[in-house]
Amino acid sequence: MRFNMGSLSDNQLITLDFGSGGTKTSQLIDEIIRPAFDNPELDAMCDGAVLPEMPGRLAFSTDSFVVDPLEFPGGNIGKLAVCGTVNDVSMCGAEPLYLSFSLIIEEGLPIRVLRNVVNSAAEEARKTGVKIVTGDTKVVGHGKADKLYINTAGVGRIIYPGLGPDAIKPGDSILISGTCGDHAAAVMLARGDLGLSSDSVQSDCAPLNEMMKAVCSAGCGEVRILRDPTRGGVATTLNEFCENRDFGILLEHDSVPVDPGVKSACNMLGLDPLYCACEGKMLCIVSPDKEQEVLFAMRGTPYGKNAAVIGKCTSDHPGCVIMKTALGAGRILNKLSGAQLPRIC
Repeated sequence: MRFNMGSLSDNQLITLDFGSGGTKTSQLIDEIIRPAFDNPELDAMCDGAVLPEMPGRLAFSTDSFVVDPLEFPGGNIGKLAVCGTVNDVSMCGAEPLYLSFSLIIEEGLPIRVLRNVVNSAAEEARKTGVKIVTGDTKVVGHGKADKLYINTAGVGRIIYPGLGPDAIKPGDSILISGTCGDHAAAVMLARGDLGLSSDSVQSDCAPLNEMMKAVCSAGCGEVRILRDPTRGGVATTLNEFCENRDFGILLEHDSVPVDPGVKSACNMLGLDPLYCACEGKMLCIVSPDKEQEVLFAMRGTPYGKNAAVIGKCTSDHPGCVIMKTALGAGRILNKLSGAQLPRIC
């Protein structure tokens, strides 16, 4: 006979018992996790998910999320965890299909917070069409972690093969799907220790799987590489593209879109939006012959309204990213140095 412990209350706090593997762990899974992520693969409750056979090559990615605060304008750590891994898989030219979702919870976290995070993750998974099919839950003592950490891994089926830095050629166009640095600015302001209002700045946290399909379809095999510029921002990601390569990158300062609220916050804090993380933007390098088709495709998606052509690849200054300023001078953009904004994702 199973002992009835009563339903979990939002006012309850997580205790070490919830990570013991016993009745409290089962209660947490049965009342919060399984109802949110409900699907046959998860309901089997095996040590791992047994997935249907999939044709072709697969993409696999994993990521961990330690953002502080857990909730911020435009999302929370649950939404971020799903979007982050969906986007990493999508940037491989793959259709995301399955995710894992593992929690490391600090003793004392309110059940209400955990429930909100899990429900947000479940909602985002449903929107993107992925299934969360396996996971794990651990609880650590008070002070041994900071509220909640999440690890996700994702599997997807390659539908647009051949993307990668080896495909990039001098003359190729560089596009971004929207404004730079929104996520980092939103999280930074949400911490509340800077005395600045965060009302006008929202995280751009969003899934890019449908945009990936639209872009690659419009590119007709001429899309070279896709990347979501998270930690280190646009400048660092572009450096990764051309590092140790026979081409460089030239950006046009006036072409790079930045939200006015983000620009103001960065100006006050001495930060450069080009080095601030995005969580719902796509960088795309494409043949110049398909530049306008891909730009039109980006702008036709829900998260690409502010897409822009921001530069090109060049045989000049190989391995370097240079921004042409409003005055016509060249500014070298190196990789981000140091921890500009820790725990941003």
